[in-house]
Amino acid sequence: MKPTLVVLAAGMGSRYGGVKQIDAVGKNGECLLDFSAYDARKAGFGKVVFIIRPDIEKDFRERLFDRVAANMDAEYVFQTKESLLTQEEIARAGERTKPWGTLHAVLCAEKAIKTPFAVINSDDYYGAEAFETLGKHLASIPADSPEHAMVGYVLGNTMSKSGSVSRGICTVKDGFMDSIVENTKIYYEGDGIVTELNGEKKNLTGKEWVSMNFFGFSLKAFETFHKYWDEFKKTSLGEPKTEALLPVAASDIANKKEGCIKFYTSTENWFGMTYPEDREIVKQEIANKISSGYYPEKLWEK
Repeated sequence: MKPTLVVLAAGMGSRYGGVKQIDAVGKNGECLLDFSAYDARKAGFGKVVFIIRPDIEKDFRERLFDRVAANMDAEYVFQTKESLLTQEEIARAGERTKPWGTLHAVLCAEKAIKTPFAVINSDDYYGAEAFETLGKHLASIPADSPEHAMVGYVLGNTMSKSGSVSRGICTVKDGFMDSIVENTKIYYEGDGIVTELNGEKKNLTGKEWVSMNFFGFSLKAFETFHKYWDEFKKTSLGEPKTEALLPVAASDIANKKEGCIKFYTSTENWFGMTYPEDREIVKQEIANKISSGYYPEKLWEK
């Protein structure tokens, strides 16, 4: 049973200033997502499901999807702020303009997911090794397994010199994820790294393990996800910016003893498309990997 790759690609790109999911960074016009899909296919993933906004569908197909779909099984689904809500709940949401976060996105894709699956961000680079690690794990478990997984990265390898980043700082116990605390503003200050959490500034070492939203789940995870989403709707529909976050829902699996999350690690250096300045950095990093033989000159066969 080949696992599925689920891609979170419905973000607004407010800091980047454009549709970063489909911005060309490769030598032949490839997007960063081309390289993730390529790594996933090589690691044994059988399908990729993209979660996008309806307003980018045409450009998404032309710049990315049709190319990927010519080389592997691919599908896309939509995430909107009305998705998975009743008319009464839509009314309660009021003037909210954006979708409901990464957990909401995964639920939007549920009907398209038939096998154990991994989740990634569309604007982050993860590296082939991480796909191989999660691919092997997901291919080895039954669809209803209570054992899920994630790949954690070293914080210092995931920082941006262009501005702050959002990372989930993880605690690990006996090889399993124990907790994830979302830190939405981590940045360089002088030679150090600091986070602003709950109104307080705290120094970090840079050696912390962090989540980059690279999770692997069996289909059983949807049981916890639906409980989390139902509770979120009760308390947060009136909030204009509050989001239902996948790392929080993943933590619920462990905290509520509804399963466990095996913690794999990667020492890969991150790069991604968070700020406009990042585009040239990503292009150079990809070019370097092609020059070193990590990727072929021509990524796809078709």
